Amino acid sequence: MPYRFAAVLATTALLAAAPAARAQQASALSARVAQLAEQEQAQVVAWRRDIHEHPELGNQETRTAALVADHLRKLGLEVQTGVGRTGVVAVLKGGKPGPVVALRADMDALPVTETTGLPFASKVRTDYNGQQVGVMHACGHDTHVAMLLGAADVLTKMKKDLPGSVKFIFQPAEEGSLPGQEGGARLMVKEGVLENPKVAAVFGIHIQAQTEVGQLSYRPGGEMASSDVFSIKVKGKSAHGAYPWLAVDPVVTAAQIILGLQTIVSRQAQLTEDAVVLTVGMVHGGVRNNIIPEEVELTGTIRCLNKEMQQKVWAGVRRTAQGIAESAGATAEVDITNYAPITFNDPDLTRCMVPSLERAAGPANVRVQKAVTGAEDFAFYQEKVPGLFVFVGGMAKGQNPATTAPHHTAGFFVDESGLTLGVRTLATLAIDYLTGK
Repeated sequence: MPYRFAAVLATTALLAAAPAARAQQASALSARVAQLAEQEQAQVVAWRRDIHEHPELGNQETRTAALVADHLRKLGLEVQTGVGRTGVVAVLKGGKPGPVVALRADMDALPVTETTGLPFASKVRTDYNGQQVGVMHACGHDTHVAMLLGAADVLTKMKKDLPGSVKFIFQPAEEGSLPGQEGGARLMVKEGVLENPKVAAVFGIHIQAQTEVGQLSYRPGGEMASSDVFSIKVKGKSAHGAYPWLAVDPVVTAAQIILGLQTIVSRQAQLTEDAVVLTVGMVHGGVRNNIIPEEVELTGTIRCLNKEMQQKVWAGVRRTAQGIAESAGATAEVDITNYAPITFNDPDLTRCMVPSLERAAGPANVRVQKAVTGAEDFAFYQEKVPGLFVFVGGMAKGQNPATTAPHHTAGFFVDESGLTLGVRTLATLAIDYLTGK
């Protein structure tokens, strides 16, 4: 009896000490990550500037991919190229057995002519959809690549402490491919990027030019909207513009459809549940001022934050377009294609990883943000495995978000002092997931 009592006491003491020991180990690992990330700062900035000066559009990121693959090979990692056209995937095997966690960065730029005046500003020009355009990293994907390369350096130096493996995913074409060309996360998932070895969880970050450096933000559940592309072909009957009674005018009908579509958001969507956006972005029809055309095509985007709402909006677009067209004696052919699902942060994974975000940035610098009606094809990974997508501040301290150039514009600017936090965040998420902190 005394022996059993002593054994119980010893076990109780060990259990009581375990949380303290885990906390001490987590603190030591976090300090190590912070130290290594700080040492990477100059190199991360150099990578970012190089990539920024040499941007490449979706599925054309050959130079960027070569830079990434060369460095990952120097780290001694298993590297695979040509995944999803120009993607690069590498695996770091830890010093102990365990699960596999994935970290992802997107590599592509946008058809935007840069006006920042930076010494490393892009001067690249190319043909895009039949037009001569500038090419620019106007959404910060250059910073994403640089930060993930920095995290790969940090994690490689901590290899012996990793109970499991880290898969680094450098993805092309997040902003989309040319018409008729598949790419991005959808294609990488289709080609098995989350398999061999099988990924248990995936993390990604995105620079945010309207949030101060040093800050992290996230949202459990629906964080970024789904992105759907719709086209409506309104077909009527052509006639001379001087004799409209001989026509079935698709121009007037299309105008009525545009107005009718707005009521889907203003009168049919329960906006107290979630936001909905429906925008007609293109109207094409006609070749001459005095000829009523036979057909007008409308093209636009739909953004939703939950699948039930998305299905209701799709049905509303079809019902509205076809009903209005029929009332005018015309027809409407409606096509809706999903570009990206809802970026959905797994609630359980998010809750478990919030302490990691707080270790990376400090508790005062981590906040829950409102949902974003922009979209991210990171959502395709989250459809297959639990994932968490986090925003990293890239605006200089003291600046007014209302006066900073937004993403996807020619003056888009990132304060590079915020990149070290991105490196620290990616490395901390990977280590904490693998070690169960």
